[in-house]
Amino acid sequence: MSNLKQQKTAIVTGASKGIGAEIAIRLAADGHAVVINYAQATAEADGVVEKIRAAGGRAIAVKGDVAALDCARSMYDIAECEFGPVDVFVNNAGMLRKAPLAQSDDEMFERVVSVNLGGYFRGMRESARRIRDGGRVINISTSVIGFYHPEFGVYAATKGGIDAMTRILAKELGPRQVTVNAVAPGQVETALFLEGRTEEELRYYADRVPLGRLGQPTDIAGIVAFLAGPEAGWLSGQVIRVNGGGV
Repeated sequence: MSNLKQQKTAIVTGASKGIGAEIAIRLAADGHAVVINYAQATAEADGVVEKIRAAGGRAIAVKGDVAALDCARSMYDIAECEFGPVDVFVNNAGMLRKAPLAQSDDEMFERVVSVNLGGYFRGMRESARRIRDGGRVINISTSVIGFYHPEFGVYAATKGGIDAMTRILAKELGPRQVTVNAVAPGQVETALFLEGRTEEELRYYADRVPLGRLGQPTDIAGIVAFLAGPEAGWLSGQVIRVNGGGV
């Protein structure tokens, strides 16, 4: 791990498993003290913390629903109290519910919007107010915008809003040398993606990717780590698609 005098602080939402967990682990390996946000999976979040600490890093788990109005503010309060000013904020927590638009009821729409769009908005807003000068805001978007699969209408709409806010916030925070970017994964082999799918279905999805395989959470974590690092200091306002060349 890096020297603690040089250590920075990161917040990663939805970091108890999947892509978020790998992002947290990678940022910790790169020398960040990490606040691991989670909504329900306490055991999994504690496991990520233990893994980071076993490798010599610093991390804490903080429960909170990003759709709640005070969640982003609370995460910043805890991060600053435990580790100091925040340098990296990763908006990763999200919700996917699929249905044709004609069958998308109001409850589904409101919940997906409250988590994906509302949660990201409040994370970006709190970061705009409190992240350290020279910091990094990184939003996890999706390559569904580009594929435009049927049944992803509401989900894609929320992510399209995230992409727009990413580009606008990058201009607003540029004078403070804060970069704002989005990473848009394709089909990544997480437990959520694998659930209920047969080997034949997984092969079908992999065969549609020019690189011939599904993505791994570490593929996404590596791009996030780059954006969080010093080499990405002149990269801002971009949506980077990481999907094996699919779109």
